[in-house]
Amino acid sequence: MKPARKTEAGHDVLTIYTFEQGSEDWYRVRMGIPTASMFGTVMRSGKGGGESKTRRTYMLQLAGEKLTDEPMQTYSNADMERGKEMEPELRSLYAFQRDCDLEQVGFIRRGLAGCSPDALRGKDGMVEIKSTLPHLLIDIHLRGEFPPEHKAQCQGNLWIAERAWIDIVIGYRKMPLYIQRIHRDERYIEGLAKAVDEFNAELAYVVQQMRKIG
Repeated sequence: MKPARKTEAGHDVLTIYTFEQGSEDWYRVRMGIPTASMFGTVMRSGKGGGESKTRRTYMLQLAGEKLTDEPMQTYSNADMERGKEMEPELRSLYAFQRDCDLEQVGFIRRGLAGCSPDALRGKDGMVEIKSTLPHLLIDIHLRGEFPPEHKAQCQGNLWIAERAWIDIVIGYRKMPLYIQRIHRDERYIEGLAKAVDEFNAELAYVVQQMRKIG
């Protein structure tokens, strides 16, 4: 398992790994750290500002990875499997329409956090690909608005990878792609980075307490 390259990202070393997403190496390199696809959960709070149950569950899963040195079992459903199946097709269609070359990587790690981008584009850009059902894609096109449920992941990708912009690409076979470019939101990223730091501090405490019990 060899990283493609390392660069300095602030005080953290940014490491880009080239192995295939979903491989054993990919699961192992992301063990025990929050990743961009779950940043929305990391930032979540419960009712009345209390503790979020989904955030706590995610933290305990990562603690389990650290204590057992084994990747947690990942949940998958029909929508997620459809997304994996259609991603190469949507990526190729995007590259054709934008007449650009894309670089695929396995995982990008920055300190105690990471992301698995769907592609890097040039020196400043990246791509996040989502598939969705036809009626939902039609609604996205008609509204012409960035789906807010993807904000934490997209801004998290930009933060981790030190990139300036990300194209979110949403599609379904035989239908037109929805493509929207999102730039860095520094204020949002600052809050996100703080939330990730707090999450990691709590995670470290949970692991410490369990090791004392052991």
